[in-house]
Amino acid sequence: MNVTSLSFPYGESIQWFCADRADKLPPSPLKEWLLAPGSLTKKLKTCCHQFEVKILGEGQLAPFKDEYPQQGSVWVREVLLCLDTVPWVFARTLIPQSLMSEREADFLALGSRPLGELLFSQDNFVPGRIEVANFGTCSRLAHLAESLDQKVEHSLWGRRRYFHHGQDEMIVSEIFLPAAEQAISQL
Repeated sequence: MNVTSLSFPYGESIQWFCADRADKLPPSPLKEWLLAPGSLTKKLKTCCHQFEVKILGEGQLAPFKDEYPQQGSVWVREVLLCLDTVPWVFARTLIPQSLMSEREADFLALGSRPLGELLFSQDNFVPGRIEVANFGTCSRLAHLAESLDQKVEHSLWGRRRYFHHGQDEMIVSEIFLPAAEQAISQL
């Protein structure tokens, strides 16, 4: 896996839309994956023998323009979710400083474990709304996919989900890479 052509952070500023307001959604079954209310990690694990989280980078950064307007600095974690060694999903998590301070041990101890296991195993993380976006073939995320030897023939789709913890809100974005889209279309 070669991701050296880019550097952390790999994500980019994107215009997200409520699923019911998006002009167009991808065809099924990818649409169902984007809008699935449960844990994406759990759903991905049913499609492979070996599930792996590859950390691309994490640290305290300023969010991209319009990504998290009420926060000047957040903890950013970017990973690849790999199924049987093939990257399927690029995930970018934004954790506000107030939540990071309160739950720092949980987040820093994740290492190569999936964040979804933490979020869906504890009642104090409440899943919220889902937004969707598509990423053009010239986007940074398309370039990331190409650096992973995945040909990008059309725009990529992703979702962004909000998780509430008391008064805090964290954001988890998950973008489906070409390998995932191809495999999902054959399920």
